[in-house]
Amino acid sequence: MSKSEVTLEHFYIFNSTYAKKEGEEKNKILYYHPPKTDIDSQIRNIGLTEAIIKFTESFNPGQTCDYCHTHKTRQIYYQPEPNFWMVMIIGVPYITKEKDGNEYMEYQSDEVLNSTCQSITKQMYNIFRLFMGSFNTILNEPDYGSVTLLRHKLDHFYSRYLSSLKLNNCDIVDVFQGLQFLPLDKVTFLRVQCFMNLLESTFPQIQYTAFLYNDQLVWSGLEPESMQVVYSYLVNTLLPDYLEKELEGGLMPNHSISPFTTSHYGKFITGPSSVNDVKKLPKVFIYHSIKPTQLYLIVYRTLSATVCLFVNNKINSLFYSSLDAFLGVQLTSLVNEVAEECSKHAIMATDSSTKYLYFNKLNLAYKSTMHGDNRRFLFTNATPEVLRIITDINFDSQRLNETSEIIIKTMSDYWIVGKLSNLREFYVVMQNKNANIIEIDEEVKRLCEQHLKSIFFH
Repeated sequence: MSKSEVTLEHFYIFNSTYAKKEGEEKNKILYYHPPKTDIDSQIRNIGLTEAIIKFTESFNPGQTCDYCHTHKTRQIYYQPEPNFWMVMIIGVPYITKEKDGNEYMEYQSDEVLNSTCQSITKQMYNIFRLFMGSFNTILNEPDYGSVTLLRHKLDHFYSRYLSSLKLNNCDIVDVFQGLQFLPLDKVTFLRVQCFMNLLESTFPQIQYTAFLYNDQLVWSGLEPESMQVVYSYLVNTLLPDYLEKELEGGLMPNHSISPFTTSHYGKFITGPSSVNDVKKLPKVFIYHSIKPTQLYLIVYRTLSATVCLFVNNKINSLFYSSLDAFLGVQLTSLVNEVAEECSKHAIMATDSSTKYLYFNKLNLAYKSTMHGDNRRFLFTNATPEVLRIITDINFDSQRLNETSEIIIKTMSDYWIVGKLSNLREFYVVMQNKNANIIEIDEEVKRLCEQHLKSIFFH
């Protein structure tokens, strides 16, 4: 008996208004994966999607179709902007079994969750919008905005992005897409905030800043929704790639000397690798108002701290030198203070048999002992079955009252508790065959008191 994995069968983006006449169906296709799919199949698949969306609208006018189940696939539909549709078709994993000498495939549809897939599709749009701008922003670019330009940017971005997509490792974390905050005492946090304010006042080009320590967010001048996308890019892509390259070079990432000076360990992750090498900075689109703001992203790292700077105009080598001189020494001192404070209040590891997951919809704060780190696909401390049940509880909570509690016991003797209160969600997982509901409830109360003292549950 063998088992297949979750696969991305097709991913395409289209706009039906670009094909108003018969014979123009090709014009509506903006991007299609896999690219080697023949044009007739592309047109046929998009036509089927249009038919499903149009048909379902007759049952619930004004509400778009989000997904469609078939025996072998899960089809996810997302409309990020008017008339633009993103469609992801996922192959359902199957188990190859044998009966009477004949092999057959048993599809495991329960292993593909709608809410997880929907969140991944939205994330795929948000990360594109961060670096390329919205679809309409590209179409309305002065001088060269066009559908051809949009197709080019979609192909340039998604041909790379899709190769890094790991559908088998996606779970409730992708639904939340939360921010892991680093809890600090008032004095240390104020020290960080004052440092970031001083940084912005010293360099007027800097519009927004963010400060991370050990991949946990300490300070951000961005709105939570914007920081959510930037944070995901930092902790899942940029920082891991940087650390991997540093290790390949034979250097410890936290102890490599700055290329500008030997007095500190600060380095530009996005920016120059040396005094005479000014690299092209990535541009990002920040949406604080109706019109997006296009800024340059500078990421600077010292020891275990990462500073993100969003700058509004082009940078020269003199700016980099001044910024490095300002950040390097002062940030090293600040990092030592943060590290010392964290060591004082290090949270004791919970019992390996008890894990918890917390999410706050108000500020997108997220905390988990079920996942090893932000790059959760390395390993998890919970079984796939448990994570799927938590995802189901999260989905069902949308239909429950503002305050509710769910307790589930699985066939494998796992107790799963979900608590919802004041737009906060708290999930606890325990494996105790002989426990009863009263004992489980007491353990949940203890965890709330130990780890969430400032959070009130009705």
